[in-house]
Amino acid sequence: MKIYLSQTAGFCDGVKRAYEMIAALDMKKAKKPVRILGNLVHNPDVVNKIGEKGISKINWEEFETAAVGEIGTLIITAHGIGPEVFEIAKSKDIEVIDTTCPRVIKVQRLAQVFAKRGYEIVLVGDQKHNEVEGIHAWGGRKTKIVSDKSDLEMLKFSSDAKVAVISQTTQNEEFFREVGEYVKGIAPQAEIFETICHATHDRQAEVKKLSKEFQAVIVIGSPISANSTRLYEISRELNPKTYFVENAGQIRLDELEGLKNIAIMAGASTPDWIIKEVMDLLFSHFKL
Repeated sequence: MKIYLSQTAGFCDGVKRAYEMIAALDMKKAKKPVRILGNLVHNPDVVNKIGEKGISKINWEEFETAAVGEIGTLIITAHGIGPEVFEIAKSKDIEVIDTTCPRVIKVQRLAQVFAKRGYEIVLVGDQKHNEVEGIHAWGGRKTKIVSDKSDLEMLKFSSDAKVAVISQTTQNEEFFREVGEYVKGIAPQAEIFETICHATHDRQAEVKKLSKEFQAVIVIGSPISANSTRLYEISRELNPKTYFVENAGQIRLDELEGLKNIAIMAGASTPDWIIKEVMDLLFSHFKL
């Protein structure tokens, strides 16, 4: 059997940057207590590593209602957050460590700029996803969020309307193009901004290729990870023998027996040590 590891598998630059920022944090010098607003990235193993440093997770309500002194340092996750968080933190004398992915920041600023210019903003992304909620907040909570084709029905503009179309950085490229074309059909002067990150583009392109060339594809990632889920969905449409796992313990080896080749893909929030565990299991079981 041949087992191939995708060239684009594992941490993207944004996730790697966020993880390294927290890994390098000197807890002895940090203003305590140190809290993180949500999960640094959507991967339980990474979340556990963060917890081992003594950094505990809080939600929005806990942050908003915290008294002065209850939070010393607040960590913003790689997905980003709305501008009000920085204002509240300042008012409560909370130090902020912002690990927001630079590519996400770019989309946030686009939403902010076009909202101030009076544009209608179409945001292609998953409802209630942290990144999307943050971008929506930077757009003054006036963006129209499109998560699937059924949401297109709410897009009603005049033909001369000023419209800007942006997207979550981990969106499906084909769907983003469909939304852009739909909006252009209503408002021909609409401006379309390609805000899907290069890592997402490369992974989606590679998983399409692998799903056609290999008998089976294993996508490693968390089910709450948007980019990992997207990779699974893309591969599953092209190859029914696509499996979605969080770690090596979820692999059903019996379903892989008799195959000549398997491709391994991992989402942008999947750490190297999880990928290694999967590869080690497969190589050991199939005696490669």
